[in-house]
Amino acid sequence: MNSSTNYNIVCLAGGVGGAKLAHGLAQIVPPERLTIIVNTGDDFQHMGLTICPDLDTVMYALAGTANAATGWGRADESFHVLDEVARLGGPDWFRLGDLDLATHLVRTHLLATGQTLTAVTQHLCRHLHIQPDVLPMSNQPAPTFIQSGARRLPFQTWFVAERWQPPVDKVVLPENVRASAQVTHKLEKADIVILAPSNPFVSLDPILNVYPIREMVMDLPQAVVAVSPIVGGQAVKGPAAKMMQERGVAVSATAVRDYYGDLLDGFVYDVQDADAEPPAGMTLCVDTMMHDDADRRRLAQDVLALAQRIIVATAE
Repeated sequence: MNSSTNYNIVCLAGGVGGAKLAHGLAQIVPPERLTIIVNTGDDFQHMGLTICPDLDTVMYALAGTANAATGWGRADESFHVLDEVARLGGPDWFRLGDLDLATHLVRTHLLATGQTLTAVTQHLCRHLHIQPDVLPMSNQPAPTFIQSGARRLPFQTWFVAERWQPPVDKVVLPENVRASAQVTHKLEKADIVILAPSNPFVSLDPILNVYPIREMVMDLPQAVVAVSPIVGGQAVKGPAAKMMQERGVAVSATAVRDYYGDLLDGFVYDVQDADAEPPAGMTLCVDTMMHDDADRRRLAQDVLALAQRIIVATAE
């Protein structure tokens, strides 16, 4: 879709699905026209290091260094340091590979010199030869917590240490977190905003919760399009389906569309859901599974085609 190069495109992303679509967009959109705003609600301190799992997953995907089997972490990874940490009685529940560890060491070092998380991410992207802008949603810490009964769990404790099994009564997001000037600048210039096929509750809501991102997405772009993370009544990856069941809603693409409500102008869902109740509004039903680079590129083209159709219809 050559005309997509005329638009400024912002993708809100978290997790593996977000990273894959970001990589698909990067294959077809000029880098100066593409910005990826990434969830940092998963960030935490571990053994003195600042860990930013979603930022790293997006960066590794864009750099072509991601572990293809898992979608997160580095390809050709080793775990000598972590094995030794375990032998010495240290915490080994969060799997830090040796190559991945280098990212966290450099990030923590640069943050300690007073640089912002945005500046540090730009430094890492430059050295990973990533051309599109990758921006954390905020320079402030914005941790996500999971309320499960009487327990309020830090996100990584719930997600990794307890394998997202404790039932989720509420996702607790912080108050008074503001977007960086870089994020608001990119949203001011955005023609198209894409909500990646990420978990709506713990990957995208944390971004939209940062002031004034939701308000800007509602008001400024010509088209806002989301891609369903639910395919055939299941989450492609992660706890989204389980969380929907615990909320008492149907595990379906239509329920995801309803959850986003008036935020969206368009919605992309999978052919496996073609016979189900169609989501409201302007939609596109295509193969959304991203098994390889070609799949990512194809889905990115489909999403941008729907966005352009919305822009043209609005102008008529």
